[in-house]
Amino acid sequence: MANEIPLWEVFIRPRNGLSHKHVGSLHAADEVMALNAARDVYTRRGEGTSIWVVRSNQIVASDPDQADENFEPTGDKIYRHPTFYDIPEEVGHM
Repeated sequence: MANEIPLWEVFIRPRNGLSHKHVGSLHAADEVMALNAARDVYTRRGEGTSIWVVRSNQIVASDPDQADENFEPTGDKIYRHPTFYDIPEEVGHM
């Protein structure tokens, strides 16, 4: 496995002002080759203005087994909801 070519995740920003979106993965020996390959594979029709490549083994993800504690409803955390703040009338519509 030491000779395995690293896997890279590719993110493209389609236009200025938009977020980068994950578009796929590819294998490349280094970051320069990954960028070149991503450009060739994922922006053939001028779809992007920016490319990010990230080695897959550098991405840290949440554990699906901890989804309840990570993403539980926040109904019991009233401080996260601005419903109890008084807004002065001179502020107007917010």
